[in-house]
Amino acid sequence: MNHSREEVEAAYHAFVAAGDAGDWNAWADLHSEDGVWIEHHLGTFRGREAIRKAIVDVMKPVPMMEFPVEWHVIEGNRVVYYPWQVLPDPNGGDEVFRFGCVTIIEYAGNGLWSYQEDLYNPAEGQEVIKRWIAAGGKLAGS
Repeated sequence: MNHSREEVEAAYHAFVAAGDAGDWNAWADLHSEDGVWIEHHLGTFRGREAIRKAIVDVMKPVPMMEFPVEWHVIEGNRVVYYPWQVLPDPNGGDEVFRFGCVTIIEYAGNGLWSYQEDLYNPAEGQEVIKRWIAAGGKLAGS
């Protein structure tokens, strides 16, 4: 069943806002109870609670990370978007520490997403984090 573009667009903006706020419990709550998150580097997580545990664990060391969206496309219930994965310049300057990601999400209705897949280059992500730490960035809890 296709939902209206307005409903999908509103749900997409709520999804992005939860991530922007770093509220990973609220973000997980936007997945359906039987949702699937494919994170190719970390694995496939089935069910809202598995998604919650994975995202909270993954984001714990980098609560300062931001995710500005370069673009998004909506076709039926599917949204594809390009959120940069950005760490702030630890010296307060304008040095850029970011890597790209393509995210695919499938809208299930009632403000929930049944499917998410994140595509990025993990080697690029690791290199960005190494450069950021070398520049003075600190992971939370370290």
